[in-house]
Amino acid sequence: MTGASGAAGGDRSTTAFRRTCAAGAVLLVLFAALTVAVAVRHGAPLPGDPALHRWPLHHRPPVAVATARAVTATGSGVVPYALAVVAGLIAGRDGTGRRYAVAGALAVLVLGQLVRFGLMLAVARPRPAAYDWATTASGFSFPSGHTTTSALTAGLLAWAVLTRCSLSAARPAIAVLCLWAVAVGLSRVYLGVHWASDVLGGWLFASLWLALAALATAPRGRFALRRTAGHVRAPLEARPPSGPKGP
Repeated sequence: MTGASGAAGGDRSTTAFRRTCAAGAVLLVLFAALTVAVAVRHGAPLPGDPALHRWPLHHRPPVAVATARAVTATGSGVVPYALAVVAGLIAGRDGTGRRYAVAGALAVLVLGQLVRFGLMLAVARPRPAAYDWATTASGFSFPSGHTTTSALTAGLLAWAVLTRCSLSAARPAIAVLCLWAVAVGLSRVYLGVHWASDVLGGWLFASLWLALAALATAPRGRFALRRTAGHVRAPLEARPPSGPKGP
């Protein structure tokens, strides 16, 4: 029974690893394609960007603008980093585990920000015209920083929740986290400081970065299978060879 359950666990680990690899490859292709499309147009709006930018300009009642500003504020500053610490504290099993988990969560967020900043400087996409803004903004536009940061933070919190409960039990919390990340991204378009393709780029980059982090920290399925195979073979190798008994 131990060998069978170990083999099943190894199979699940290998399957999850392969699925994450496949998801990461798809995300890489999509993000690379979007980045190239933005770069070859020298930052000019992509098809659909102007229409999605114009609509909020005519639908900005004061309450909606105040709400969008409050939502967008959660995607920057100290809030995401505090939430990353919370994710580590939830995921850790003891004092040492919590310290490692907090350090790991912060590393994923900080390194993701550094890579995003490098991409932003490389692409150097201008923002929409400043007279359309309903909030303050600075720097280049692609990929959206608030969108990327909130999506990375939501992913870290989802990971932390999944370390404590099953997927079915975690679904409500994950849904809330996804809604928050989506709301932050949409608020950037609503407030006029990003093109919709900037936000899409932020979501794609954050998802890709989380997939890479999962691959970097996941137990390799092939190693699990090798350990399992070793446990299964050991009792067999310990048995004396069967054959005809001598006289």
